[in-house]
Amino acid sequence: MIDINVLRENPEKVKEMLRHRNQDPSPVDKILALDKEWRELKGRLDSLRGERNTLGLEISEKKKQKKSADAEMKKSRELALMIEGVEKEVRKVEEERYSIWVDISNITHSSVPVGKDENDNKEIRKWGKPNKFKNDVKPHEELPFFDFERGVKLGGHRFTLIYSAFAKLERAIANFMLDVQTSRGYREVWVPHLVKSEIMFGTGQLPKFGEELYHCERDGLWLIPTAEVPLTNLHAGEILEEKDLPKYYTALTPCYRREAGAYGKDIKGMIRQHQFDKVELVKITAPEESWKEHELMLKDAENILQLLELPYKVMVLCTGDMGFAAAKTYDVEVWLPSQERYREISSVSNCTDFQARRANIRYRAKDGKPYFVHTLNGSGLAVGRTLIAIVENYQEEDGVSVPKVLQDYMKTDFIHFE
Repeated sequence: MIDINVLRENPEKVKEMLRHRNQDPSPVDKILALDKEWRELKGRLDSLRGERNTLGLEISEKKKQKKSADAEMKKSRELALMIEGVEKEVRKVEEERYSIWVDISNITHSSVPVGKDENDNKEIRKWGKPNKFKNDVKPHEELPFFDFERGVKLGGHRFTLIYSAFAKLERAIANFMLDVQTSRGYREVWVPHLVKSEIMFGTGQLPKFGEELYHCERDGLWLIPTAEVPLTNLHAGEILEEKDLPKYYTALTPCYRREAGAYGKDIKGMIRQHQFDKVELVKITAPEESWKEHELMLKDAENILQLLELPYKVMVLCTGDMGFAAAKTYDVEVWLPSQERYREISSVSNCTDFQARRANIRYRAKDGKPYFVHTLNGSGLAVGRTLIAIVENYQEEDGVSVPKVLQDYMKTDFIHFE
């Protein structure tokens, strides 16, 4: 959530930001009206408490002098009832203000291009040159080792089985990614796949995106849509020391997503699944370091594709295509020959202090005061989409060549089609 002082001091800036995100700016006025009411009630409450405290001193003094304090005690009881009533009003207004406040998106960075949708995203650079195209390959969904029919039988639409060498290749890709990222300073973490509601709230999935998530209602737990959720919340409610920043974390987990808004999109193959594996990267930094760390995290994602020798491009997302919690996002898109287009394989976002405020993650600076950290997250990478990119870009007539960096993991340099 954004700083309430930003809403108070720059409401027009926040409204403009929301319009650029294709969102309704009217909640800003609602929050400010409630905030005004809240401050007035707080002032009244403080005044009543002060009056009661003063009265308490008078009662104490009269009792010392063995004088009657009946009138003052009666007034004190009346004040207590008034305080109780105002406290209820304060809580009611606080809750109403908070419920609107937490749904306001993060403030976008000044370098983010203004645009309506993905068509307005800006290309930053390309790496590698595609050398395979639609007529050169079979789409991954037509290759052996993928079983979509039994995936539907077991889990329903958007579930897939992978067999034999391709299953081993997926495992090899994941291990390779973890080995590379840990060699670059990330600490590997094995995390729960089920988390509490407050953990989902901390990274911004709840309450706004509940329909996109899988909820185990009996236990009050949620299946994670990405390891960003547990990794970012590792330090929820904590005050870290500045000398211990930045913190780098990585984890391999399945990601579970309802894909509620994806009806009719990417029906064929493994591009859009309800369950897929991903190596996630998370950084927790001091504010003044976060933009440098954002660029470094992007390089960490790109490095995997360079080592795999897969052509890709980097896009900076426009205001209308960005995620709720992000202040700035880069997408890395890998070349898929069967579609003759680049497809997203990683998003790398700086969430500034937006998630830290929700999860209450702070650090103690040199001046001894606690401040909110900045949090960053990125895919390093989506494993299934990397698998698809490899089996299409490295495809030969009778099988798939194994990228050099994966040959030790696979114990072979070629996978023959069965």
